[in-house]
Amino acid sequence: MQRQVIEFGGLPVGIAVPDQGELRFIAVKFHVIDLDDQRFPSIGELKLAIRDHLRSGQAIAA
Repeated sequence: MQRQVIEFGGLPVGIAVPDQGELRFIAVKFHVIDLDDQRFPSIGELKLAIRDHLRSGQAIAA
C-alpha cells in the first residue's frame, strides 16, 4: 500500500496513508475535516464515508 490522493467530485479532499493494515485519512479540505485521522479498510469504504458525510449535511461549508 502507498499513499494515495483521495478525490471526491473531481477535487482532492485528502490523502490515504497506510497505517496498521488500514488506511488513515488525512483531510485537506474543511468539508471533510470530521473524517480526519479515521481509519478505513479500503479506498472504497473511505469514499463511501466521504459521500455519506457530505450527504448528511454535517459538512462544514468552506
